[in-house]
Amino acid sequence: MAAAPQPLTSLALGTTATVTEIKLPPAHRPRLMEMGLLVGTPVELVRFAPLGDPVEIKVRGYNLTLRKHEAEQILVTATAATHAS
Repeated sequence: MAAAPQPLTSLALGTTATVTEIKLPPAHRPRLMEMGLLVGTPVELVRFAPLGDPVEIKVRGYNLTLRKHEAEQILVTATAATHAS
């Protein structure tokens, strides 16, 4: 049974997930696409800044920092059996 999509910000640190939907306004999507964040892309939640904003993720082999309000609009499905490295 597949897990329901959830906001990227709801993942536990070190969890790997797959992007299922990007709900940002169309004007903001090209910037994320240029950085390699597309539907179907695996991502890992690396850390939150001390006050919770911004959020750092690992995508396509590099770390990307997103504002919390952006990360909340990126829906993901957690991958089974994840390990922090």
